[in-house]
Order: sequence, then C-alpha cells, then structure tokens
Amino acid sequence: MDPYKYFPDEFKEKYLISEWRHALAILKGEFEEQFLDLCGVLAEFELRKSSIIRGGGGKSKVSGYLDNYLYKLGWAEKSFDTSILIDGENHKTPTHKIDCVKGRIALDIEWNNKTEFYDRDLNNFRLLHSLNAISVGIIVTRASELQDDVFKPLGIQSKYGASTTHHKKLIPKIEGGGAGGCPLLVIAVKSGAFVEDV
Repeated sequence: MDPYKYFPDEFKEKYLISEWRHALAILKGEFEEQFLDLCGVLAEFELRKSSIIRGGGGKSKVSGYLDNYLYKLGWAEKSFDTSILIDGENHKTPTHKIDCVKGRIALDIEWNNKTEFYDRDLNNFRLLHSLNAISVGIIVTRASELQDDVFKPLGIQSKYGASTTHHKKLIPKIEGGGAGGCPLLVIAVKSGAFVEDV
C-alpha cells in the first residue's frame, strides 16, 4: 500500500513516509482529528537553514517547532503510570515521557539523538499498545539523505553524526520487531523540505 495516497502530493518531495500494521488506515479512519493535526504541521513545516546551523544545547529548533505546533492543538507531553501485579504486590513501571499525545495517538520526535532513543520509543509504543493505551505510534525523524544533501554543503555534518537518529538506523529496529504489534507510522524529513532562509 502506498502511504502517500493519504497525503497531499507535495509530501512525497518533503518526507519519506513508512507505515506498519495499517497505521495510516487506523489513524485516518478512527482518529481524523489527530490525522488532520499531523497533516497541518507537516504541510506548514520547513527545514530552515536558520534552524539547523545554530548550535545550543537542549531541544533543537526543529523539534521545538513540531512540538509547539501540536501543543497548540491540544497534544501534550505525557508519561503513563503503569504497573504490574505480581502475587498481590503492585510494581510500578512508569513509561518514559512521550513528546506528544492526543487521545490514543502517541508521537515522538527524534531529530538528533543517540539511536538508543529509538529503542526507548519503540519499547514505549509496544508496551502501551499491548496495554490498550494507544492505537498508533508515530516517530518523526530525519531522512538519512540530509547528511549528504544538506548538512555537508553547509559544513555542519559533524553535528549530525552517522550514529545519531536518522531513518536508516530506525527501520532495522522496527523490522526486527522493536514495536511489537503496535501500528507504527514513520515520517522522515527529506531534503525537499529544506529552505535557505538566511
């Protein structure tokens, strides 16, 4: 199934979109509000030169833009209080915080982190789906092509190392079963989203 059929034509130029376990059919068919929110932020998003050339710790401007757009639409950062009952004794097993949650849809943004963050996200989605807490997990990341097409020409390739989060590091983890049975949507930002704004 072609995932691009769910999105405007220009998304094919801007994003590498992949899905597992019918994530898009579930998202569009049962969670239209969240699907429209996602389409809105992706339509508006630009990978601006000014957002990637400047350093600074903490959350990247790319992640901050995506988060803030969704927060204005009612999405929120959230951790889930889960526990396991063993022989009558309750053992708390809280999840890691998910960047954006609205209803039963969970979205994490991994722009330039260690690849272990993918394992954390996929494990979270797997657990929460098995507990019937979420219906679809979404990961927004960067396409591997950005390294050669955008970062090297700008001289900032060292900021975005090969061992950090990009889609070629994520796909094997998914295909190896990292998300379990959780329907999953991956959106990787391609060089077609890049804008020379400075």
